[in-house]
Amino acid sequence: MKVAESIVGTLGHPSKMPGFSYGISAFLCNVGGNLRKVPGSVCSGCYARTDWYATWRPLLAGHARRERGIRHPRWVELMVFMISTKCKKEPWFRWHDSGDLRGLWHFENIVKVCELTPDVRHWLPTREYEVVAAYIASGKTIPTNLVVRLSAHMIDEEPVVPDTLKHLPTSTVSTAPASSMGMKLIEGKGSVECRAVEARDNKCGACRACWDSRVTNVSYPQH
Repeated sequence: MKVAESIVGTLGHPSKMPGFSYGISAFLCNVGGNLRKVPGSVCSGCYARTDWYATWRPLLAGHARRERGIRHPRWVELMVFMISTKCKKEPWFRWHDSGDLRGLWHFENIVKVCELTPDVRHWLPTREYEVVAAYIASGKTIPTNLVVRLSAHMIDEEPVVPDTLKHLPTSTVSTAPASSMGMKLIEGKGSVECRAVEARDNKCGACRACWDSRVTNVSYPQH
């Protein structure tokens, strides 16, 4: 474990969520970096680009190690080892509680990790639609234990995704309960509204909607 962590970095264990996670720097996001400059976008108020994320040295060192790690030839092998070891009791994993896909090669490696950890449920929220579309266009499939959830770019708006990705689940951010706004995405599509902040002290509790591909959209409150 020490060798693995020294190469690819440690796994996160967010108090809100079950299981473990893996975060990389949001300062290097591709789509998110552009959206950061757009008023009203979800990324315009990105929590992972606050002063704490920009100045706390242990966090910066951890992100730097993981950034090097995702390009290491043993990354898939070592991530499989760490996830298999740490997620035995809580078989839930979130990719990128900060940051996003760096490219097609990155997504392909994540898919390999998911395929090699079939007993773990993986959730990957992403705004890198083009990366996922390129993967689908290559004829490859997303493993059933990985939920790729396409995140909306703008607050109070539905995600605008390519036709080739219409079958994938999504997520939105709303300033008010989505149901009260009459958002079309909510109507009859197996959607849910996240109530972690409102009803569960900012914790997932027993809810696993984000990891469930049958949930076509998760609406998060802006907070």
